[in-house]
Amino acid sequence: MRPRPKRLPALLLGTALTAAGLGVGTIASAATGQPGDAAPAAHAGHTPAVSTQSSGDDPDGDGYIPAVPQVTGVTPSTATPPPRYFHEFQANCSVTHTAADDPIVYPGQPGRSHDHTFMGNTSTNAYSTTASLSGTTTTCKAPADASGYWMPSLYNGDRKILPVGPQTIYYKAGVTDYTSVRPFPKGLRFVVGDPMQSADEFRRHRGFVEGWECGDSYFNVDFPASCPSRPDVQLNIRFQAPSCWDGKYLDTPDHKSHMAYPVVKPGTNDNMCPADHPVALPMIEFKMAFPVNGDMSQVRLASGRGYSFHYDFFNAWEDRTLKALVDHCIVGGLQCDARGYDQTHPEAGAVLNTDYRLP
Repeated sequence: MRPRPKRLPALLLGTALTAAGLGVGTIASAATGQPGDAAPAAHAGHTPAVSTQSSGDDPDGDGYIPAVPQVTGVTPSTATPPPRYFHEFQANCSVTHTAADDPIVYPGQPGRSHDHTFMGNTSTNAYSTTASLSGTTTTCKAPADASGYWMPSLYNGDRKILPVGPQTIYYKAGVTDYTSVRPFPKGLRFVVGDPMQSADEFRRHRGFVEGWECGDSYFNVDFPASCPSRPDVQLNIRFQAPSCWDGKYLDTPDHKSHMAYPVVKPGTNDNMCPADHPVALPMIEFKMAFPVNGDMSQVRLASGRGYSFHYDFFNAWEDRTLKALVDHCIVGGLQCDARGYDQTHPEAGAVLNTDYRLP
């Protein structure tokens, strides 16, 4: 893995996302998931933003899923550990299927969402719960990662464009004290970004890294008009998730309030969790590559324009494996691959064996 520019502190100084009330672009039909169809009145991306539907994880349907046990007595770390340029590992997961489902925003309501491209757990659908995902099959290199990852499907005209091969999902430290990061609790889920956001809100979003890019074109808020027509050129995006947890809920009605982005420690350039979200978890970063180039005028997302990009995460890792990777790679200050191996520090060894399992 080649070193990448260190951008995180600048990202975390950005302006927080505010909710937009404006619909954008062409929405896929909830019934068919096909491009070009008008959206039903009740369906515009992920609206309504508040859950009102009961599910296996939320029997009363109020949108709150309490953590059991809750994490209490934690204060945000202000420590500054020995400097390490990297503190991350990768989850390399391939596309499994597409469907107009979203078990976080529309639990138990198949076909209610715009079309999504799913990675990781092969069973993810509108009825997925923590129990149904846990221990089932996955396209991630590590069989212990049964998590669900999904994003709006991308189209070129009427043709759906799917990422090819394992995609890169980074798990990294979002706070300066990387030694304070702990694993995700089983069943934690959240939405990153908003399909209803404006172009300006997308650009100012705390998770914005480089926007849409292809060839030598970077920081595009919408899709570039064209990309070099070469076999080695793909359309890429990188986008980071909030990494500070309130310790109380695995989900909240807006699928965001239980999570927060780090804040800047007063008088420093260090990042720390805010007091109301004191638990430091891994910061997920999607780095997606779509095999499309040339004329990009017909490229769009199922949720609309390029700036409607967002994604969902539903944690179903096997607990021991996730903890081993977090402790070795993030807390240990390494730049690990999906086996938990840092090629620049071979003396540290790997977490997983050649089958990507705990030995």
